[in-house]
Amino acid sequence: MPSFVRDEHLEIGKAALAAAGLRAAHLLRAAVDVVLPPQALDGGRKAGPVQSRGLTAEAWGKIAFIEAPVCDGCGAPQAYDVGEARCAACLARRRAFDRARAAVTYDDASRDLILKLKRADRTDLAGLFALWLARSAHDLIEDADAVVPVPLHPLRLLTRRFNQAAEIARPLARRAGLAYLPGALARRRHTPIQGGRSGSGRRRNVAAAFEAPRAMWPRIAGRRILLVDDVITTGATAEGCARALKAAGAARVDVAAVARVQERDAGTI
Repeated sequence: MPSFVRDEHLEIGKAALAAAGLRAAHLLRAAVDVVLPPQALDGGRKAGPVQSRGLTAEAWGKIAFIEAPVCDGCGAPQAYDVGEARCAACLARRRAFDRARAAVTYDDASRDLILKLKRADRTDLAGLFALWLARSAHDLIEDADAVVPVPLHPLRLLTRRFNQAAEIARPLARRAGLAYLPGALARRRHTPIQGGRSGSGRRRNVAAAFEAPRAMWPRIAGRRILLVDDVITTGATAEGCARALKAAGAARVDVAAVARVQERDAGTI
């Protein structure tokens, strides 16, 4: 048999095996779903077509996704699309990070999901949040070389047992094919929580709280970093992290957060 004919038969055989494996996986998933009906990530039983992840239709309807146009600097929603323009707040005060995007507005619906991740060990929600960021921060992801989570202080990490920002950043980096650098930042000072503080108070609270370990500088220098967090309020934490990364040689630092607090609510969380 000629070699080209043999190669063609091999390719056909591989494709057939792959298709058969995919069908078998779908059949297995369907069988498991019959025995153990899937639950939505918000805790409700899903209606309609069976899916293995996501929210109920009721929960989806309550999430306020942030759509374009947004400020190219802080990611705040804007009334009109004027291209890569920045809002008055960004023009009035230059931020340490370059750009920011958030997937949803921080309100009762999104707060409940985020707190389930942070305080109820619902790490299964992290993958969903990563998908939201892949959509809302797609332009930042395209320009990034590496993904870095906002770090927790070791004492807080000990009590919480995991870093919620890292749980979101890891699948996001894997999905985008980017380097994941969880050790690029360290929180060297155990700061009080930011809730209830003004913008200036938040900046003072996290002043000099972050550093990039010198051993990580070669992996940071010259790279475009995407910093990931769960919530962005005034941007004080993101700015503290951005300063530390740029001191280590980062070419730029963009920020992707799951939720964004509206300015009028910034002093209440």
